[in-house]
Amino acid sequence: MKNLLIPIFCLYSVFSFSQNIQLVYDLRHTADPGNNPKNFPTLYFEYFKLQDSGRSFIKPGSFLFKMEADAFAPGDNTGKMYFQVAQTLRFWKPGVFLHLSVSSGLGVIEPKQYSYYILNTYLAGASLPFQWEGGFYSLVLDYKFVPYTKPSSDFLATFYFYKGFLNYRFEFLGDFSFWTENKKSWRLWHREPGGEEILFLRRATTLVSSAAWLFCGGKDEFLLSC
Repeated sequence: MKNLLIPIFCLYSVFSFSQNIQLVYDLRHTADPGNNPKNFPTLYFEYFKLQDSGRSFIKPGSFLFKMEADAFAPGDNTGKMYFQVAQTLRFWKPGVFLHLSVSSGLGVIEPKQYSYYILNTYLAGASLPFQWEGGFYSLVLDYKFVPYTKPSSDFLATFYFYKGFLNYRFEFLGDFSFWTENKKSWRLWHREPGGEEILFLRRATTLVSSAAWLFCGGKDEFLLSC
């Protein structure tokens, strides 16, 4: 189990082509010193584009590109890079979208011969975006494939939420994810015993506007596995 409390200094700009930069100081060592050797800064970049043409045969929905750089290497140098690309689309009238996503990355640690790469993760499924009581929400159900030595095929369910308060001077957003993981697959990769695993991840971010383009706030992550 892991429970992380992470304060954020966030530069955030919102347009029809929305992009944001978040500078985060990760306090995971303070929260769990036994499993994390140090606190470190992390830089996030996200580009989000929402488009849904009702006239074309293929109607693109939301597009997301996200990149994360963790500066946990000596001298606060970048030790891990991670990216995710996701697209939704539909070619029918109901507001349920086809959801496609791929993510990957790599990490450098000392000694360098133990550096690693993050295997590609492929997602394909359905997405249902909706609005309720002034908030924006999306329910996504995906099939997840990870090409371990023994490939892993599992299902992943995610609920995304976003709501602004006080004319969007205060924002609350995040997601809940629930999925199964074939431990025999990924622990063969790490040469550890196998088994089945169920995981739950909750991420929440609170942002307070201090200028038209500047937000400050905090991020909290909670991971439970059994």
